[in-house]
Amino acid sequence: MINVGIIGYGYWGKHILRNFSGHEATCVRALCDTNTQALQQARQVFPGLEMYADCQNLLRSANLDAVAIITPSETHYDLARTCLQHGKHIFIEKPFVATEAQADELINLATQKNLTIMIDHTFLFSSPVRKIKELIDDDVLGTLYYFDSMRVNLGPFRHDANVVWDLAPHDFSIIDYLIEDKPVALSACGKSLFGNGIEDVGYITLYFHSNVIAHINLNWLSPIKVRTTYIGGAKKMLVWDDLNPNECIKIYDKGVVVENRNGHCNHLVSAHSGDMWSPKVDQQEALRLEVDHFVDCLLRDTVPISDGHTGLRVVKLLEAANASLKTGGKLMYL
Repeated sequence: MINVGIIGYGYWGKHILRNFSGHEATCVRALCDTNTQALQQARQVFPGLEMYADCQNLLRSANLDAVAIITPSETHYDLARTCLQHGKHIFIEKPFVATEAQADELINLATQKNLTIMIDHTFLFSSPVRKIKELIDDDVLGTLYYFDSMRVNLGPFRHDANVVWDLAPHDFSIIDYLIEDKPVALSACGKSLFGNGIEDVGYITLYFHSNVIAHINLNWLSPIKVRTTYIGGAKKMLVWDDLNPNECIKIYDKGVVVENRNGHCNHLVSAHSGDMWSPKVDQQEALRLEVDHFVDCLLRDTVPISDGHTGLRVVKLLEAANASLKTGGKLMYL
């Protein structure tokens, strides 16, 4: 049985606590939150939990094997380092930390102490993303040409992070998971439409060693919520609409064939259009699968899909995108 402590009982922390509490191989022993009202609320639902307002007291008093850190991102580094120093495995909300240097330090500390770091990139455990990964690995789409994502909605507006740090971790982690090749450069542009220095709209383009290109559209000021990704391949094209549970993935037998004509620079481009089909996608809760994976990694001493190095790569992209954003779209080499 793995003894778990939870730090943070906000919106997402409640879901994390529910999933760890319901797992047959874990026992949630303690909860920590600086908000005493949140602890009082939790006590009504989980009366048997030890409650702490300070994480140092939680780490000293509770007999824990692992800690889930579900707190504002600016607190991640200090909390993660403290937990690792106390010999605890950590499950930490995205983004991992604020800088590449912080991520490197925590990864090295975990390695020295033989501890596991897993980043809460929940989309990697969602049924649609797992299905898309399967389709790519089975070469259904063929050589990938592009990844085009639109992640827009009206709010919520944040004062502690811009739209890139808020929304891009989802797409960066998905791209990192789906595309074997890693980006070598990126550029980003955006706008703070309210004049407070926090960008509400952002556009990011990622460049790879291979021919693939990725583009991400992020927006807090859209009149409608859109969660749509287009992936183009040499054999098939795919549309993923995460707001359509019935047909979230559609595969189109459409594409182009480019033929060299007589060995010269002229090329013959022909388009083809075939059927569309929607593969069956199971509807399991991604967070439950993610917690299952974390627990299984601890029990089997294996490396998580979204380990510290995954978190580091995402943070590196976030830092580069933010730097490009602040310099008017300057190309940043990774």
